[in-house]
Amino acid sequence: MATEHEGSPAVGHRAVVIVNPTNVDLPRLRTAVAQAQEQHGWLPTVWLETTIDDAGQRAAVRALKHDPTVVIVAGGDGTIRAVTEGLHSSGTPIAVVPAGTGNLLARNLGLMRDIETAVRTAFTGATRAIDVGLVSLEHDDGSTTSHAFLVMTGVGLDARMATDTSSALKRRIGWLAYVDPISRSVLGNQRFLMHYGVDGRREQSIRAHTVIVGNCGTLTGGMVLLPDARADDGLLDVVLFRPTGFWQWLRVATRLGVGGILHRSRNGRAVLRATPDLRVLPYVRARTLTARFDPPQSIQIDGDGFGRVVAVTVTLRPRAIGIQVPSA
Repeated sequence: MATEHEGSPAVGHRAVVIVNPTNVDLPRLRTAVAQAQEQHGWLPTVWLETTIDDAGQRAAVRALKHDPTVVIVAGGDGTIRAVTEGLHSSGTPIAVVPAGTGNLLARNLGLMRDIETAVRTAFTGATRAIDVGLVSLEHDDGSTTSHAFLVMTGVGLDARMATDTSSALKRRIGWLAYVDPISRSVLGNQRFLMHYGVDGRREQSIRAHTVIVGNCGTLTGGMVLLPDARADDGLLDVVLFRPTGFWQWLRVATRLGVGGILHRSRNGRAVLRATPDLRVLPYVRARTLTARFDPPQSIQIDGDGFGRVVAVTVTLRPRAIGIQVPSA
């Protein structure tokens, strides 16, 4: 149950913790926060929990009423995304305590997973401003919604992998959990028609299995999907998956696997930049992407499903949210 401390003096530093209780070792987190609060002389910490009805957006709005120095978010990428929707215009930084199955934002920013290090970073770290992606959805029932994202949004096979695969299975066997949806897509050649335009240029049409728009580029296991993506470069990185058979899928898998290894060194990254793109795996960098789909497609945003869409518009707010990182 959420706990809020009312009536404290409105001076000094204060942390607000927004926690997803399903994924977090709450007693350990409370101990780490209490120790850091006492050590640094901060005001009593405010504790809020996400619920089935509130993934974090409303908790973020409530957090701002306490004039926090930092909002500590303990949860996975979906919880962080939801809190960001309520905070990215406020100027209040976020500190991440990674506690989900993917934790892709933490991986891309080099944030540690252990609770004590994450809490220490919240109280003593430096603030790094990163971009916030904004995606407007036109659903197949005619409704429209808008959402923020920090990692990636994907349409097609990527969305089916994210939403149709059991979270428990992903925790137990990792990427092997995706073998079934990938196999069905490869064997069934489940492509869709996409009409898209970038930065206001003339619209193009293409058939693809999936399209992924990223603010970050590295996936679980160190696989680099978007090698040029940087969380603070003011650009969206887009990749289209267009394989038409087993051997083309194998080339894509090989490129991504080898790319993950090469991306770890400066010389390796130079080799990647010099390697021609695969025709079945084209990349685009832009500030705005618009796309229409035939037939309607499933979409995921930072790992959470948001139904089926007929059209999307993806834009970016450069350096719109601060993330606490270890101080140099």
